[in-house]
Amino acid sequence: MNNTPSVCDEHIYKKVFDDYAEELRNYLYYRSGDMEQAEDLVQDAFIKLWQNCKKVLLNKARGYLYAITKNAFYNEAAHKKVVLKYAKSPQKTADVETPQFKMEETEFMAKLENAINTLSAGEREVFLMNRIEKKTYKEMAEHLGVSQKAIEKRMHKALVKLRKTIKNI
Repeated sequence: MNNTPSVCDEHIYKKVFDDYAEELRNYLYYRSGDMEQAEDLVQDAFIKLWQNCKKVLLNKARGYLYAITKNAFYNEAAHKKVVLKYAKSPQKTADVETPQFKMEETEFMAKLENAINTLSAGEREVFLMNRIEKKTYKEMAEHLGVSQKAIEKRMHKALVKLRKTIKNI
């Protein structure tokens, strides 16, 4: 029979918990800044350790716990990223989009596209970089190799022309 101490022994499991729980919690807290999340992940890791105690050697318990908590932390971070991305995306509601609204939206988008096509190449480039790529005036100036004032002037001209063109259509 094997005399190696087992993590399945309650006294050894408690010692592993006492030795590593606070260390793991602090590690996760420093990474996330969220004490509740850190404590939850540590608790989950120790539950998994208990469920898999026959597979985990005592001298590997610390590494096992770190691997479990680190993976769980990354999974939660990835999940939060997806949730945030979804929250930022515009949500369509069925009650707002009547056929009339859709038709007007389609007509407006056609007018806008035509108006954008009437802009000079420089004005169109600056307008689209700002509105679609979300670039700042400074970023556009660096990218195009012109001054920020030149970008401001192009944007102003583009907006004036767009307002005038859309109003007249």
